Amino acid sequence: MTRPPFPPFTAETAAQKARMAEDAWNTREPDRVALAYSVDSIWRNRSEFLQGRDAIEAFLKRKWLHELDYRLIKEVWAFQGNRIAVRFAYEWHDHGGQWYRSYGNENWEFNESGLMLRRIASINDLALAEQDRLFHWPLGRRPDDHPGLSALGL
Repeated sequence: MTRPPFPPFTAETAAQKARMAEDAWNTREPDRVALAYSVDSIWRNRSEFLQGRDAIEAFLKRKWLHELDYRLIKEVWAFQGNRIAVRFAYEWHDHGGQWYRSYGNENWEFNESGLMLRRIASINDLALAEQDRLFHWPLGRRPDDHPGLSALGL
């Protein structure tokens, strides 16, 4: 299985890889998202340490049962060779209706087939009043004309 674009990354292909990841995560389909990772991929997500595509898929299923109406934006921070660093923000609410914006950084490492070998994520959550939300597109892919993180001042 391959997942273009392949390393070494350019500014264009790193941005393409980040947008593809954003689009997949905005589907909230764990089986689809997990296919971007190698079968032995290693993750650190907050305080959880995962290994393998099956563990990643199970994690995502749990995540999206709790983080409702999830909308995500990713932006490339830096890239070199087979690595990309992105910053991101996503908005979601819990079952009680409390909205949050979660901010973070991810470091990604890819194999020659374009699958992610390693994902290291650091994430912080900020409780929001509903009127302070910035991500208002319909669930699914962020429209091309919706501002990114920098344009939103995030």
